[in-house]
Amino acid sequence: KQWYQRRVAITAGEPCVADVGGVPNLIPTPNLEKQYNLDTVAELCGLSDGYVIGASAVASKLLGKNAELVNNVKTGKDGVVKSMYTKIIDDKGNDYECKEYPHNEFGLLGNLFLCRGLPGKVIHVTANIRRGSLNFINCLNKGLTEDFTDPVAVGGTFLLTNGKAKLHVMPGFSCSPLHTEDDINNWLRFHEMSGPLTHTSVFVSKDPGLDLRLEHSHCFSDHGDGGHYHFDTTPDTVCYEGYFNLADNICRIDPPEVTHLIGRD
Repeated sequence: KQWYQRRVAITAGEPCVADVGGVPNLIPTPNLEKQYNLDTVAELCGLSDGYVIGASAVASKLLGKNAELVNNVKTGKDGVVKSMYTKIIDDKGNDYECKEYPHNEFGLLGNLFLCRGLPGKVIHVTANIRRGSLNFINCLNKGLTEDFTDPVAVGGTFLLTNGKAKLHVMPGFSCSPLHTEDDINNWLRFHEMSGPLTHTSVFVSKDPGLDLRLEHSHCFSDHGDGGHYHFDTTPDTVCYEGYFNLADNICRIDPPEVTHLIGRD
């Protein structure tokens, strides 16, 4: 399928979820010293020469701007980068662009799924027509929370094949501290964007005391739309298709010393 032509294998081989940095590196004020390398993350997870997908912020020192990033990287000496980012073109307006990101570095925070890329079983999910207020990932995570006592971590990719979605794109870093959810929402740039939208997603059913972000999904498209996924806006016509795998381990890397729960939607 066309949407897999830009995707690395979401398959088997020591699947792992990594939560790197965190929202407190961005909110209330950005800590621009927090820049991370995917080769290093993979090594820390014991998966050198592996595959990494997931949602993060870009490395602003490389891009020269804040932006939403869809990581899609093979790490190691034969590394390949097929990542995509979405940014606000001019902070005085709302126009955005979705472009290729040639780096294996990211900044501030990242929620990543790693594996060896070996053949193996995956979980295939399809869903049509949203009947409640929960988004696609909310529904999957709710089922895990209700059915399993221990934490379950999942990563993968899903396509919004039909319909539209509410997404946000981060503009340049705020000149003033962001202390509340209202502050954050007034800073972010929200858009309704059209499918098909290809997402990478990581979600965890519960936090075992590691200060985890429980859900995080970013997307891109071939028609220039992309950003941070919130929910679809066309419940009567929306269609989803996803492929996921269960993580054997959760790796928590460089958690912020001072934390909070603001801005984790």
